[in-house]
Amino acid sequence: MEIRETQRDDYTISTDQKKLNIDSIHKFLANETDWSHGIPIHTLKTSIENSLNFGLYYKNEQIGFARIISDYATIAYLGDVYILEEYRGKGLSKWLISEIMEHPNLQGLRRWILLTNTAEWLYKKFGFNELPHPEFYMEKHNPNVYIKS
Repeated sequence: MEIRETQRDDYTISTDQKKLNIDSIHKFLANETDWSHGIPIHTLKTSIENSLNFGLYYKNEQIGFARIISDYATIAYLGDVYILEEYRGKGLSKWLISEIMEHPNLQGLRRWILLTNTAEWLYKKFGFNELPHPEFYMEKHNPNVYIKS
């Protein structure tokens, strides 16, 4: 897939997997989130290898991230979205989600999926809504998968 990059002042969004700072992403996801708390680095690396990744950078420093899991024909799952706290409030999350939603390989999809308990206001701007029929939704969820026994 073609690498895409966009710039705004000293900020860059890139889909170049080689630019990702895996240690920085791991530090945030493993320590600062509820959804990936304790994720092993090898699990994170595997997830990145099998996703379309969007790195957000200030100059060359990784300050944000998001990834898409998709078949590129019918469905996409948006996950692991974050921006470091000191960079929030600058419109970067809106720009990041906009770049994701406009990616040429993610057009014409029947369904986008997102699980979140934060920033619902942001995702609603891009057409995400609560489930109209939550009774249709099923999941197999193991929130303790990363906890060592």
